[in-house]
Amino acid sequence: MAPRDARTTSGQVAEPAEGQREKASASARSILLTVLGEFVLPRGGRVWTGTLVDALGALGIEEKSARQSLARTAAEDLLASTRHGRRVRWNLTPAGDRLLREGTDRIYGFMRKPHGWDGRWLVLTVGVPETQRQLRHRLRTRLTWLGLGSPAPGLWVVPDASKEAAVRDVIAELDLHDRAYAWTGPSAGVGDTAKLITAAWDLDDVERRYIAFIERFEGTKVLADREAFVNQVQLIQEWRRFPFLDPDLPPELLDHDWPGPRAAAVFHDLHNRWHRRAQEQWDRMDEDAAART
Repeated sequence: MAPRDARTTSGQVAEPAEGQREKASASARSILLTVLGEFVLPRGGRVWTGTLVDALGALGIEEKSARQSLARTAAEDLLASTRHGRRVRWNLTPAGDRLLREGTDRIYGFMRKPHGWDGRWLVLTVGVPETQRQLRHRLRTRLTWLGLGSPAPGLWVVPDASKEAAVRDVIAELDLHDRAYAWTGPSAGVGDTAKLITAAWDLDDVERRYIAFIERFEGTKVLADREAFVNQVQLIQEWRRFPFLDPDLPPELLDHDWPGPRAAAVFHDLHNRWHRRAQEQWDRMDEDAAART
């Protein structure tokens, strides 16, 4: 007989403990990368284990999960450790430094300035079979990070021909030259552009996320450095998702007032307000960790 669903007191099916642990682990690693990019990268890429454990603890992540996230990130060749007596210091590897710099540029540059449109699209076809799931995932991750959407299997589009070189780099990096073809140019006027956009990107979901971001953060005030640090990381953590979700379409392709620019204004305003106090809190945690034997 099949096992009964585990249910909460509200009658909803509860997520298995294993699934909850996997989500918590992924969340801890994601927050770790945010902390590394915001506080460690600008300081030469070096940090004590104790500093990271304390920082993640302030964000609600238990020490065990924090250390597991460090180990996972090191296993991916993004961090390397050196021992100093009883203490361990982590250093960003060249791959980790490059990843965080690329992410920083994309996150802080995203929707920073209005941009014109020359009417040209970039269209890419590339086939990766279902059996090569890891390669498919890497391709999807890299292309969505660049703002491309997929209206049909194996087809990717974006109304920005200037991304031609970046797409070429992705194809070269993943060794997909023999499976990919790309074109740039204006629309031929065949088909419904609005339907293409709807198939390529879930803009309704993105819009709801922008509105939720604005409602959550707009007008938020902090009273202490620790609070500034926590809010700063949470702000960045939420904002960094949008470059994966929103292709930043030109106004010509949007049929109403898009909330993205307002959300971007909230992000940059609060980031600037909290920056000094958040950085001071980080320095305080780092000094405390360095002083421990």
